Amino acid sequence: MSKRLQEQVDLITDALENSPESGAKSLLKSMSPAEIARVIESLPGDLRSPLWLQLPRVIKGEVLLELQGELRRSLIKQTDEQELIACLSVMQMDEIADLDDDLPMSVVNAMVKAMDVHRRERYEQVKLYPDDVAGGLMDVDATAVRGDVSFKAVLRYLRRLRQREGSLPEHLDSLMVIDRHNRFMGTLPLSDLVSYDISTIVSDVMTRNVTGITPLTPAHEVARIFEDQDLLSSPVIDDKGHLVGRITVDDVINVMRDQADHEILARAGLDQHEDMFAPVVNSSVRRALWLGINLLTAFLAAWVIGLFEESIEKMVALAVLMPVVASMGGVAGSQTLTLVTRGIALDQIGRRNIWKLAAHELTIGGFNGIFWAGVVATIAYYWFNDLMLGMVFGAAMLIVIFTGALVGTFIPLILKRMGIDPALAGGVVLTTATDAIGFFAFLGLATVMLF
Repeated sequence: MSKRLQEQVDLITDALENSPESGAKSLLKSMSPAEIARVIESLPGDLRSPLWLQLPRVIKGEVLLELQGELRRSLIKQTDEQELIACLSVMQMDEIADLDDDLPMSVVNAMVKAMDVHRRERYEQVKLYPDDVAGGLMDVDATAVRGDVSFKAVLRYLRRLRQREGSLPEHLDSLMVIDRHNRFMGTLPLSDLVSYDISTIVSDVMTRNVTGITPLTPAHEVARIFEDQDLLSSPVIDDKGHLVGRITVDDVINVMRDQADHEILARAGLDQHEDMFAPVVNSSVRRALWLGINLLTAFLAAWVIGLFEESIEKMVALAVLMPVVASMGGVAGSQTLTLVTRGIALDQIGRRNIWKLAAHELTIGGFNGIFWAGVVATIAYYWFNDLMLGMVFGAAMLIVIFTGALVGTFIPLILKRMGIDPALAGGVVLTTATDAIGFFAFLGLATVMLF
């Protein structure tokens, strides 16, 4: 949490505790919907409702859009249906479509019924696509002009649009250019619109080499396109070349944030939209499954250790050194696992380079294994004054580091092929493999060579 956000949370908490009915109103005026959403997520459950009631109606819909999961649904349930309709009526079509799965059906029906024919058609168009593809991200209210009109006509159109809607579309850096059949032709940057003579024809100066995004392009790929090409907005074009919408950078930032949240939380088996102050019972049930899976993997490692119980009883040093073997294997494997998982997410790994990547990672594992095997063998020898123990310890270290590199390379690929998220399950499989193989190698070699 940033220092500024923490200060906002502290101030609003004090204000709500002093005056639950109206204490935070003045503080909320200078905050954006995204900031308010983060504050709500940071507040304990008993302070969220009082803050929600103090929010201006005009921004409640945008705040809901920034919230996730159970918290969003909880606040929706607390809100009168007529107020919900009023809050959502000022929002864009794509924003409403992102919310309507969590809205009461009566609210959705009332909103659709209140729309004019044109607005209802645009709403239905957005609903055709899932949230995790370009069609679900796009704004169907793409500001488009014909290529055969003059700049004077374009300026007149924008003035009328502003008068009718109250403002121009958000993040409007360029206008989409279409022909009379709604086929996409290019874009007209606003910088050109204000720097050329008003008699200029749009098609004479528009940017033609613009590659649109198809509606079914995955959201993570859309984010990569924006990042690679430094885009602020991009047209969405169907397979017939027709303009169907526009994606702006704010939508892409949300995708990037969701990806980062997913990667961090998945490592601990948590849901991407986990609420810090979710009901205790619900959170306990969700986390219990992950704890159970980890318990099974721990018992597997314990079972391997149990196979060599007599060896451990004969030499206490084995019990002292076992955690070192498991830890080094886990760390080495995590490095490779993280690198490969990232490569999969960025579509950088394919049939043409997978074996070279595997050879690269195994070579690194081999070099590190040899180096650290020598280090730990020397330490074990001087610590316990036992040359053979040092050699066994070093050999086990070489095996487990090499195993970590091997498992870290191929487990994400196998999980991906099985349709399982590597970020979610990769760490568990890696830990199980390095612990079990590390303990087996160390204790097995010790049993054979020391007794």
